[in-house]
Amino acid sequence: MKKRNKLLNIALIVIIFLLLLAASNNLGSYKIRILNLCAIYTVLGLSMNLINGFTGLFSLGHAGFIAIGAYTSALLTMSEKVKTQNFFMEPLISPLNHISIPFFPALILAGIISAAIAFLIAAPALRLKGDYLAIATLGFAEIIRIVINNIQNLTNGALGLRGIPHKTNLYWSFGIAIITIIIITSLINSSYGRALKAIREDEIAAESMGINLFKHKAIAFTVGAFFAGIGGGLLGNLLGTIDPNMFKFVLTFNILLIIVIGGMGSITGTVISAFVVTILGEVLRFLDMEKQFDLGFISFTGIPGLRMVIFSILLMIIVLFFRKGIMGTKELTWDKIFKVFNKGTLEERGK
Repeated sequence: MKKRNKLLNIALIVIIFLLLLAASNNLGSYKIRILNLCAIYTVLGLSMNLINGFTGLFSLGHAGFIAIGAYTSALLTMSEKVKTQNFFMEPLISPLNHISIPFFPALILAGIISAAIAFLIAAPALRLKGDYLAIATLGFAEIIRIVINNIQNLTNGALGLRGIPHKTNLYWSFGIAIITIIIITSLINSSYGRALKAIREDEIAAESMGINLFKHKAIAFTVGAFFAGIGGGLLGNLLGTIDPNMFKFVLTFNILLIIVIGGMGSITGTVISAFVVTILGEVLRFLDMEKQFDLGFISFTGIPGLRMVIFSILLMIIVLFFRKGIMGTKELTWDKIFKVFNKGTLEERGK
């Protein structure tokens, strides 16, 4: 059974990369960009779901880790000439002004630095619970953004970075999304994962069973930040330009929206929701345009920010009617697919 599932997983990955090959050769740059964003938001959604969904921590500091990853990857992949053009007000500190490394090591370093800062934040923050933890992590994320906004000789301050190499493509984004799914699935199905779920369900019971609460929370928080940093690196090298205003609370809200709609504690739900929310966000972009719309049964004028209002309404509907999201804590597995298929076949034979 396990061998069959492994072979099917390998076959699915091969099919995905064949589809990516066809997409890169036949789709326009706009559609390819959206597909890249879908994969990146899958990575970011999974990284936040590990913290909020599987461990039960109410963390709102994800935008800060994404910002660290984006700036780290950008600074390590930019050429010396482009760095000189960006840092015209105050020179970039040495030795970063002369360093330029390949994309993959830059991504790994982006994840490591994000994880290291998350580990330092975890020491004071994870002593808190519930709303207090949310406020603390949100505060840390805002501190990170303000620091980025004011370190002129490291981040170029409010001016941001321009001319970041466009290294992110379909193979990088989807490849890392698949690796993220594999690693987080393996972690969740391990003894650590079972401990994290126990903490989510009941901290007192988990502690009485001998689970070290702080240790396991710190592991989840640090691993989540690692993948958030990698996702931030992919995002920065996809967009080609970043600035501190990109990493406000709205970014965390977008990722939170993905995991709430998909299901807190569901990898499958997060993947599905990342694609649905990202594509829907582009489809509804016309709502932010200041012009008259007539849909037959209703007429209205588009205003900037109306798209986010629609998403907020969508979130409220999900919370009210689908309290556990699309998938809840369930996963779509090969065994379940074959079970449904066999059930349908038996019903057809019965008729």
